[in-house]
Amino acid sequence: MQKFTKLSGIAAPLPLVNIDTDMIIPKQFLKTIKRSGLGVNLFDEMRYDDDGKEIADFVLNKPQYRDAQILVAGDNFGCGSSREHAPWAIADFGITCVIAPSYADIFYNNCFKNGILPIALPQEQVDVLMKDAEKGSNARIEVDLEAQTITSSDGEVFRFELDAFKKHCLLNGLDDIGLTMEKATAIDSFEAKAGAERPWV
Repeated sequence: MQKFTKLSGIAAPLPLVNIDTDMIIPKQFLKTIKRSGLGVNLFDEMRYDDDGKEIADFVLNKPQYRDAQILVAGDNFGCGSSREHAPWAIADFGITCVIAPSYADIFYNNCFKNGILPIALPQEQVDVLMKDAEKGSNARIEVDLEAQTITSSDGEVFRFELDAFKKHCLLNGLDDIGLTMEKATAIDSFEAKAGAERPWV
């Protein structure tokens, strides 16, 4: 997993509340167990019509937001079923930070396991960043994980709270496997000792 330290990128505004995981990645795309390739189907039912053609008015189809790395959204983002494909699709599209007033717990925790920083801010601060994002590609929002700050294109700074362990994992690019591998020496030592003490096992 890639380390997350600082990000300066275009933010796409999606001012909708209760965006659930089926909206993020519809159920018909859950057959794969690969994390790659799902970005094209992110928000599929909002991005494409019944013939598979792009809906021009949807934010991620607009030229200024096709390379967005940040998503500014409404309350209760990621609610619904607990599909890990939702953060997979977001990350595969190229978005590595989501800013919203609140998140569904399972989705929130899955983000950290997939290199995405979900930031929860008070509604009034999200509203400021939403308006900033609406400026398009001329407005870049900066996210500093170490300092736990967001800086708008106008220089306004917002501080966000984050669990210290989750912050450590993102800064060091550690998913569950990476965390386990940090203890590889201790695990090898334990297995060698256990093997010597109980060779019949």
